[in-house]
Amino acid sequence: MPLPVDASVRCTCERCTTRWPSRPRWQPVRVVIVDDSAVQRRFARSALEADGKMTVVGEARNGRDAVAMVDRLRPEAVLMDLHLPVMNGIEAIERIMATRPTPILVYSAFVDGEDRDNAAAALAAGAVDVMAKPGPGDAGHLEEYADALRRRLRVAGRARVITHPRGRLGGANVTLSTHRLGGPQSTKSPVVPPQSTAADGIAPRKVRLIGIGASTGGPQALATLLAELPGDLDAAVVVVQHMADGFIEGLAHWLDGLCPLPVSVATAGRRLLPGTVSVAPSGINLIVHDSLRVTMQEPPSTQYHVPGIDETLTSIATAVGPCAVGVLLTGMGRDGAVGLKRMRERGALTIAQDEATCAVYGMPAAAVAIGAAELQLPIAEIGPALRQVAARPKEPAP
Repeated sequence: MPLPVDASVRCTCERCTTRWPSRPRWQPVRVVIVDDSAVQRRFARSALEADGKMTVVGEARNGRDAVAMVDRLRPEAVLMDLHLPVMNGIEAIERIMATRPTPILVYSAFVDGEDRDNAAAALAAGAVDVMAKPGPGDAGHLEEYADALRRRLRVAGRARVITHPRGRLGGANVTLSTHRLGGPQSTKSPVVPPQSTAADGIAPRKVRLIGIGASTGGPQALATLLAELPGDLDAAVVVVQHMADGFIEGLAHWLDGLCPLPVSVATAGRRLLPGTVSVAPSGINLIVHDSLRVTMQEPPSTQYHVPGIDETLTSIATAVGPCAVGVLLTGMGRDGAVGLKRMRERGALTIAQDEATCAVYGMPAAAVAIGAAELQLPIAEIGPALRQVAARPKEPAP
């Protein structure tokens, strides 16, 4: 007797009831690999199919073939290099996201600053996540790398994706190393506020610091949120984004081109300043102190996500208390839920991104489940809510 088809998958968070449409639970994830190197394709195929939970249904050697293959085979996920002949990876991502939106994990060699900017450009084009290929010195760690690749692709494959606006631009042949992020909208002019939002009833309060945590799908969500903040914001902003080592600088550079506020990577020993956005560096936990000075703390060996959102938000709760706002965006897992709850218990306003606009409704769902989120808002309304709550007090009439 055949087993019934499980039409959904539960989030792995404890106490979370989130469900995503999925395939029958015994059917492996169907993946297309895109790489011009036969050696890399063989390694990726071997790594993905080793545990029986994934199957490679196609291999493409250039971006043009990748677009056609994804349209024809309709895989659940794509593993894509960026440096491809005929059509480069960024243009291929844009076209896939315009015609057959599919979760894409970028898997490429990132060796210098330009390459890291290309990684951010790929996220801007609609890729879900980025991961560096193993280098010549990583030969002794290939099994660990293969395990990480499977894990990251499983997460990417569960992300919701939509037709991406960059893909609708069309026509431009993108050059990798000179690709500027954000296109013609990459200016520092403030965005005109919408006529009305769910934040209209929120009373302004004294806000010294806004703490934001994000994971899978976070770069696009951060771009939407930060673009809404005013250039004269009185509060400081600190962002913790789960991202592989080496990519945070490129992310900060990209966001700096989209946000009215200056964006940079946080530095140990310095204060978070009003009207600036500081992104936590990779590989270490960022801790905020009462003077808004930040220090970096080595994570314990048991900590899964580094940098840790919980660690930063918990430190904000202690240091800033009710003069803070906490925001938890899209991402797999439950990192940030406990920290957001600590902030709410200390009187801070706390916001979680809603399920409908999350790429992966894991971390926000975990926060909602434990009562950590005072508000749950679509991503397009979180920026206006922050603008509302941190509004400058009006000058008294003469």
